[in-house]
Amino acid sequence: MNIASFAPLAVALPILGAALAFLLIRHSRAQRAVSIAVLSLTLLLECALLASVWDGGTAAVNIGGWLPPWGITMVVDQFSSLMLVVSSAISLAVLVYATGQGMADGDQDAPVSIFHPTYLILVAGVSNAFLSGDLFNLYVGFEILLTASYVLMTLGGTGPRIRAGVTYVVVSVVSSVLFLISIAMVYGATGTVNMADLAIKLADLDEGTRTLLHVMLLVAFGIKAAVFPLSFWLPDSYPTAPAPVTAVFAGLLTKVGVYAMVRTETLLFPGDRLNTPLMVAALLTMVVGILGALAQSDIKRLLSFTLVSHIGYMVFGLAMSSVAGLGAAVFYVAHHITIQTSLFMVTGLIERRGGSSSVDRLAGLAKLSPMLALLFFIPAMNLAGIPPFSGFLGKVGLIQAGVELGTPLAYALVIGGVITSLLTLLAVARVWNRAFWRKPSDAEHPDPVLLAEPEDSHTGSRAGRSNVTLLPRTMVGSTLGLVLLGVSLTVFAGPLFRLSDQAAHEMLDRSAYIQAVLGEDAPVPPLALKTGGGK
Repeated sequence: MNIASFAPLAVALPILGAALAFLLIRHSRAQRAVSIAVLSLTLLLECALLASVWDGGTAAVNIGGWLPPWGITMVVDQFSSLMLVVSSAISLAVLVYATGQGMADGDQDAPVSIFHPTYLILVAGVSNAFLSGDLFNLYVGFEILLTASYVLMTLGGTGPRIRAGVTYVVVSVVSSVLFLISIAMVYGATGTVNMADLAIKLADLDEGTRTLLHVMLLVAFGIKAAVFPLSFWLPDSYPTAPAPVTAVFAGLLTKVGVYAMVRTETLLFPGDRLNTPLMVAALLTMVVGILGALAQSDIKRLLSFTLVSHIGYMVFGLAMSSVAGLGAAVFYVAHHITIQTSLFMVTGLIERRGGSSSVDRLAGLAKLSPMLALLFFIPAMNLAGIPPFSGFLGKVGLIQAGVELGTPLAYALVIGGVITSLLTLLAVARVWNRAFWRKPSDAEHPDPVLLAEPEDSHTGSRAGRSNVTLLPRTMVGSTLGLVLLGVSLTVFAGPLFRLSDQAAHEMLDRSAYIQAVLGEDAPVPPLALKTGGGK
């Protein structure tokens, strides 16, 4: 039996795990063990799915035996399986991190009875979105993850979290309603919501109707992906949540929106009809986002703005409609999920160890906690695109594709991407200089905890003070694991780029996807495939 036939378990396992975790509401240790075990099993399954489609090609699974386009179809291809593996890997790391925080704090900040089931539901929604073969099931995946995210964002019930949660809910509801209206209009125009079927039938619509549907879906997904000017909600929403929640939100939620944009742009609306507006949006997203980051003194808000900024790189790769550009974008998505999540996890450790996430109150952390300094430095340099890290390789791939495209707007984006990378380096270097390098006495409003002596590398104890907050080993270990995963993206950049290019070629060609869902006899509308060069 083809391993791809087990793809629905990537959604079912976290849901079953959430139910079991909820039943163990009074047994926190068992609840933690179940959550970690279920997510580990899900990750192993998704690694097997990735291996099966690496050379075996795209596969489709019809739920309940209902044939497309009437039934629910889940599609496993190289892009979706890569997203599944990366998302579950970082979700597992964050779950271990949250478990360590919960044990250290007595679960005061994130009640274990609520957190673990809700977290697994979030993972199920993300997996469902990545595997969905029709627009309505994609909508269901979004709603599952968004409903779970509403709960996670407001854990603790503090005023700032409730206010941020209200903004997040309102924006999410607006984008979801717009997405639902778009689905209704698509169904009214074509009689189907199956994406493989739509790839054939949308080509028969008149230009005006197709463009209207295209724009509506782009706006709905642009809000979810935080593409400028639809990104105003993100910097105020993410930083107020608990550290583990902020980390997983930063890594995953916007990338689900990016995934939906990539899938619909390549499968449903191929070509270059709206590439120019997409490129303009990508440039503005990069530049406005990083300028916002430079104005921040709080590390979490700074990282939230860099999150917005680097979405622009992904949109740039998508807008080029070439194998080289889209392949670089796929690589960059995998890189950014890992690096951005690890940086938010490190920020949680900084806040715990230094008493604040504001660089105005932080200083001397490099001496106080050398391990923490290392954990920040590596992903920060990776995010900035310093050679030889994966961030540098992904940006070089995008720049090469832009130069090969050769249009004035492409060159403008190449220049904008280079400037954004340099400004990202400036932003993280300022954090390093102020929070880690300078003396505590030089801080504007130093926290008393910064006057503690550095940790003993052998015993982990502190001399001279007994009220210093030690970093739980579980939190440090999970963060270290994710930082090493980010480094491994550099080590294995060659195979990952080959997979990304194969995924880009299949998405732009469309025949493998359409025929996997509808059968080998399904007609594939002709499309000129732009290779744009390889790597």
